[in-house]
Amino acid sequence: MPGAVKGPRTLYDKVFEDHIVNEQDDGTVLLYIDRHLVHEVTSPQAFEGLKNANRKVRRPDCTLATTDHNVPTTPRKNFKNVSQFVEEEDSRIQCETLEQNVKDFKLTYFGMGDKRQGIVHIIGPEQGFTLPATTVVCGDSHTSTHGAFGALAFGIGTSEVEHVLATQTLLTRRSKNMRVQVDGELAPGVSSKDIILHVIGLIGTAGGTGHVIEYCGSAIRGLSMEARMSICNMSIEGGARAGMVAPDDITFEYLKNKPLAPKPDSPEWRKAVKYWESLRTDADAKFDVDIFIDAKDIEPTVSWGTSPQDVVGITGVVPGPDDFKDENAKKACTRALEYMGLKAGTKMTDVVLDKVFLGSCTNARIEDLRTAAHIVKGQKIAPNLKRAMVVPGSGLVKKQAEAEGLDKIFTDAGWEWREAGCSMCLGMNPDILAPGERCASTSNRNFEGRQGAGGRTHLMSPAMAAAAALAGKLADVRNLAGYEQALPAAKKAAHTITPPPQVEDPESDVDLDNILDVDESSQGNSVSTKAPSSAAGMPKFTQLKGIAATMDRSNVDTDAIIPKQFLKTIKRAGLSKGLFHGWRFNPDGTLNKDFVLNQEPYTNAKILVVTGPNFGCGSSREHAPWSLLDFGIKCIIAPSYGDIFQNNTFKNGMLPLIISDEAALKKIAAEAEAGREIEVDLEAQQVRDAKGEELADFHVDDFRRHCLINGLDDIGLTMQVEEKITKFESRRSEDTPWLDGSGYLSRHRTGPVKVDAAPLPKTNRGEEKQEPLEW
Repeated sequence: MPGAVKGPRTLYDKVFEDHIVNEQDDGTVLLYIDRHLVHEVTSPQAFEGLKNANRKVRRPDCTLATTDHNVPTTPRKNFKNVSQFVEEEDSRIQCETLEQNVKDFKLTYFGMGDKRQGIVHIIGPEQGFTLPATTVVCGDSHTSTHGAFGALAFGIGTSEVEHVLATQTLLTRRSKNMRVQVDGELAPGVSSKDIILHVIGLIGTAGGTGHVIEYCGSAIRGLSMEARMSICNMSIEGGARAGMVAPDDITFEYLKNKPLAPKPDSPEWRKAVKYWESLRTDADAKFDVDIFIDAKDIEPTVSWGTSPQDVVGITGVVPGPDDFKDENAKKACTRALEYMGLKAGTKMTDVVLDKVFLGSCTNARIEDLRTAAHIVKGQKIAPNLKRAMVVPGSGLVKKQAEAEGLDKIFTDAGWEWREAGCSMCLGMNPDILAPGERCASTSNRNFEGRQGAGGRTHLMSPAMAAAAALAGKLADVRNLAGYEQALPAAKKAAHTITPPPQVEDPESDVDLDNILDVDESSQGNSVSTKAPSSAAGMPKFTQLKGIAATMDRSNVDTDAIIPKQFLKTIKRAGLSKGLFHGWRFNPDGTLNKDFVLNQEPYTNAKILVVTGPNFGCGSSREHAPWSLLDFGIKCIIAPSYGDIFQNNTFKNGMLPLIISDEAALKKIAAEAEAGREIEVDLEAQQVRDAKGEELADFHVDDFRRHCLINGLDDIGLTMQVEEKITKFESRRSEDTPWLDGSGYLSRHRTGPVKVDAAPLPKTNRGEEKQEPLEW
């Protein structure tokens, strides 16, 4: 809803400020959330927390759920229900648990028997659930996808999923503004995926930390909505909290006739468009960081290493450690080359492949499939390839592609045509790489083991993946005969044909009343844990003294902290077994005695000292801090963190200390390497050695420090200002009525679409009264 007239503001400033429910003097903001997307991996513990605290979902009409990460992409002709279809037990339990939760809380759900099921970041836009000027969250880091509509969209951890379900708000702070301006005309063969890989190569995976990126310039304005979504999707790989593109006529045209968008030419539509058109960065608004790129400097781009910043043009060669000045970068390059099985100086076009994957929330929309199909039409995949897979991003994308005959083009060329799901993007389902296999992938992450333990991933665009499939190795799509003629046809189709809207109620793919309660012991999770049972009642953190383990690595991603095979759980417990699994264990399953946490006295470490920057980059999964906490580590000390990971640790009563002074960090690491205890004193904000001598001081913002020291419950704190939330919602309904439940989101309700919040618990952890906080 439009805010008061203020000075020059960016697009991000406008959307953020229009959603402030309350702001404290220290800058802590209670932000209203318009749209909440839910999937099976990051939600079970959140729903469990609601049940434990006897809380309801505040806005069922603003919540949409689906299964995507775990689902098999094999044919569903004989599908009856999840329980019979999903063979792997822990995956099946996660899917069954989501179905039980959507039944219990009366949420809108697209299950595997519904043609609208698909990847959460694809179904939101195609249903019109994603709209300009909204705040959108999901327990998935690639929620930044929805920023292509001029929405403020970002990933959150499971504790925050619970917070949004209970309060429809989030506690957060303002981000800085970054502008990435791309001007000029993209050359043939260069796509939005090449733009974002090029950008990440320039700024690095930590370049956007603490910022929201606005993408602008003539090259961005010329892109379709689907291409803009691909760019915003990977903003998180550049470290940013979110990515945004200002809405325009291309946006409005895309939204027409979407089931949950205002009806075209209605008074609501006209009012909405008028508001949406105001979402432009003001001419005199200032950005904290500016990146200017000439489109002609971008060529088809592919990744060579184990980080999204490890990219090079397809005409280039694999770099070596000597190509980097920074010592951390040199070490990272050496490790990446070893893992990827590559030698410095190798031409990228000489890298031979085993598999090709076309899919993921980055590139599984109809435009992506059309582009790849035009390239492979009438040809065959290379004989050396073991497999080439096409996985549509949703059932509607699949249906549209089949109506256009794209499925036959792919299958005639030797590709496998699959059902909708996340598939090989992260391999939480049967679609995985075997150890050592090399894959050309249109997904978003090339972390170690991302697509399967020991698998090697090269990121690229759909056009480049199609070219690679024909060549059997990394290839320059611009060298294919007739490519320039094929691409315009694909682009034209993308602007004239979109999946038909579906307006009927969601179908239930099982009789949810027959879903049985899941026995958590079947997953081996009936064990004690140091992780909290819900977001309510955090343990207090005042001082922590203990052994500290050191880790000399940069850009340690969440897939390295805990690989995806350990995410298939509906509990917080038992996750320490997966902590740093790829480093703690040898390929044969034996302990790697060279890894620090396998050595005495560090097997009992309470503190982790990381000397390289950007610890915890990557996914929003809260399993990473849970696994550290389950091991016994309550404090991490590092120069910098991934934004979402840092926030998730605070939500679990952990302390992620930033020590940016290199000399001070070395002193702390030296004490740790000597096997001596160190003490972290949050009250005094000091790190001391075992003798009590100060090693470093630090600063934690007042609100987070206050919550940690007192073990305060975020949800309980938020409900102290429930009247302000209700007042905000009343004004929101008046100003932007199209954001309240409509269509199938408002049906099946026996009462109002807004559910009254549960009363504020009188005690904190059953021991002491909830301490009031000044708001």
